[in-house]
Amino acid sequence: MMQIAALILALLAGLSLLAWVVLVFAWGGFWQIVRFDADRDPAGTISDWPRIVVVVPARNEATTIAQSATSLAEQDYPGDFRVIVVDDASDDGTAEIAGGAAEKAGAPSRVEILAAPQLAPGWTGKLSALQAGVEFASQFAPDYFWFTDADIVHAPDSLRRLVVRTRTQGLDLASLMVLLRADTSAEKLLIPPFLFFFLMLYPPRWIGDSRARTAGAAGGCILLRAAALERIGGLAAIRGEIVDDCALARAVKRSRGRIWMGLTRASRSLRGYSSFSEIRDLIARTAFTQLNYSKFLLLGTLVGMLFVYLLPLVLTFSRNAHVWPLALLAWCLMCVSFMPTLAFYRVSPIFAPLLPFAALFYLYATWLSAVRYWLGRGGQWKGRAQAQPHKT
Repeated sequence: MMQIAALILALLAGLSLLAWVVLVFAWGGFWQIVRFDADRDPAGTISDWPRIVVVVPARNEATTIAQSATSLAEQDYPGDFRVIVVDDASDDGTAEIAGGAAEKAGAPSRVEILAAPQLAPGWTGKLSALQAGVEFASQFAPDYFWFTDADIVHAPDSLRRLVVRTRTQGLDLASLMVLLRADTSAEKLLIPPFLFFFLMLYPPRWIGDSRARTAGAAGGCILLRAAALERIGGLAAIRGEIVDDCALARAVKRSRGRIWMGLTRASRSLRGYSSFSEIRDLIARTAFTQLNYSKFLLLGTLVGMLFVYLLPLVLTFSRNAHVWPLALLAWCLMCVSFMPTLAFYRVSPIFAPLLPFAALFYLYATWLSAVRYWLGRGGQWKGRAQAQPHKT
């Protein structure tokens, strides 16, 4: 009986090692950050600069909107561009602060403050605000829309670099994952894994491959060709989506559009997460949505993450000489593949062996996401429960 148990443990350790071999060597190189670090690419230039409209949905962003709006107004873009801040029923003076920031930046005519309409049934708040901005922008006949969040500070050349990439590569959608904050202990432990897990789900190499079905984007910074948005039926085509960035990328790619996603440290998020509960809620807002509200996918995710992340750690401490070397090698591969993400965030490599504990936290948040959905509180954001009930 003991021999059978030992054989099962050795088999499990071998399978976990095989899983990491596949992830490291055959999963789109998702962990090789340097390959899609957009800051490393030359800036470049073009002769014909398209007309751009920046749309910023904002709901109670008084603490960040001034810095964000200023960074947008001060873009060194050579072509015609204007910024539309869509105030989504804020009660903290967001609109007034945004207008004041535009005045202070010396660009009051470049920044428009628009009040979002009442949220229509079937729409999520962010997409409704974006739609209001898109409709208002039609009078300017933009060639591209730049969708960005109200808590992001962009480098002065962000728009210019995005436009050059989009034009020279013939892209319909280009997206950048901006640098999230990783200052507190909770952020250092859990924010780099957030990027690591996201890239594992959406390897940038597969996103940019027209033959691959993978489609993803980072909603904080998306440059979208206006013709591509019209081709997919506008934002109404994805109006109820909570993971709206990936849904938009998927719709564009399905319409035979070319998409791309990269990373940047030059543009950064101002939103901090001082506690574990704040990061838990960040994950729980969309985790069950990513699983299409499926109990079977939820169970598979829980079992899969336990097998891939927790099992190597646990079996490394086995006394069986046929078990622990395989488990330790799997854990080492996990750590090595995670190190480039830690380096991107300038977080100490000492956090690499702690990735299994971060994965356990994400499992808890994913389970909580499902529970909140079942209780009718799914997709919580800015006081709204946005996840619509799905038929099973």
